[in-house]
Amino acid sequence: MWIRQNKLLLSKVVLLLLILIVIMSGLSFFGCIGRGTKPLGWSGVAVADNSLFLGSMDGELVALSTSNGMRLWGVALETSASTGTFGCAPESTVVAVYGTPVTEGDLVYVGGYNGKIYVIDSSSGLSREGYLDEDNPQPIVGGPAVAQGKVFIGCSDGKVYALRADSLEKVWDFQTGDKIWSTPVIDGSTVYIGSFDKKLYALDAAGGSKKWEVETEGAIASPPLIYNNTVYIGSFDRHLYAVNAITGKLIWKSSLVADSWFWAQPLAYNDVIYAGCLDGKVYILDAESGDEVGDAIALENPVCSSPVLVGSSIIVALENGQVYTIDTGSSKASLMVDIKGLAGEELTLRAPLLAHGEVIYVHAQTKDHGSLLYALNARTGVKLWSVSLSIE
Repeated sequence: MWIRQNKLLLSKVVLLLLILIVIMSGLSFFGCIGRGTKPLGWSGVAVADNSLFLGSMDGELVALSTSNGMRLWGVALETSASTGTFGCAPESTVVAVYGTPVTEGDLVYVGGYNGKIYVIDSSSGLSREGYLDEDNPQPIVGGPAVAQGKVFIGCSDGKVYALRADSLEKVWDFQTGDKIWSTPVIDGSTVYIGSFDKKLYALDAAGGSKKWEVETEGAIASPPLIYNNTVYIGSFDRHLYAVNAITGKLIWKSSLVADSWFWAQPLAYNDVIYAGCLDGKVYILDAESGDEVGDAIALENPVCSSPVLVGSSIIVALENGQVYTIDTGSSKASLMVDIKGLAGEELTLRAPLLAHGEVIYVHAQTKDHGSLLYALNARTGVKLWSVSLSIE
């Protein structure tokens, strides 16, 4: 019991430190951190045609070639701070990006920690931008989703916003009871998103009216997973939930109680749910009943990154830079690659993984808050190329 309690305390400390990093990076939003100090952020990677798009930890949206990582362009996401809230001098500051960009046609959409949405032309890098709430801008932590001619995104002001994709004009907003760090998921005519008010919401994509809500016992930061007309979500109450996507009826709440909070998006394969947790385990549950299919896979380091599926294998990245492959037939995990060893320095993996074709893309943060992007063979883990995104 003593060991379990201390493990739980340690895992909570890890996440509190994670949250502290986010909060500290927000100081740039108030104009107290200048250009000389790098912002943070752990953007995931988006892909379109032969290009990759991600936010660097220098406050740039960067476009790279999928073939060799060659830099195509970089757009510095900047904002002019009118007045430093804590007496700092006005200055132009770079903006951290925590959510994964999304592509639609020739455009790339990304949310900034300063409360702005940015739209960048994927070929030229030309951009336009706009605050979600110009009078009271609040940090954007999750990523956007684009569907039906609209951009959907959650904000730390507790609102879900729908904007016109072409002009960024607000179509509607919906107020939840607390801040939103989750990325929305669109399925048909419905927007699904979790909030720190402990609720999962289903909203009408056209007008923003609430279809239903389901309350858990903890905050929700994980993006929801839609699978077989069911919404799966992890909560800070250390349980997983399955909810009917149409009616909002609770199908099951997991009997398992994890040793820490669920941050990463769950993954489904062959009617089984795989959920990585900040306690360093991957839980394996029957999608229909919520019962554990087998023992949780103990990987001994927090799983912040959302995993990906390659064939019948699940690829999971740990915060310490190790990347594992899980065989779904045997539920056995084997080390694919240690990114820390490739980099030759301490680093952190918190960004969601991206699998595209036979390649896995891994965005890592170095000890000095620099950005490294690795392209790995999806079957073997062999490094195909790597590139530093840091501004020299």
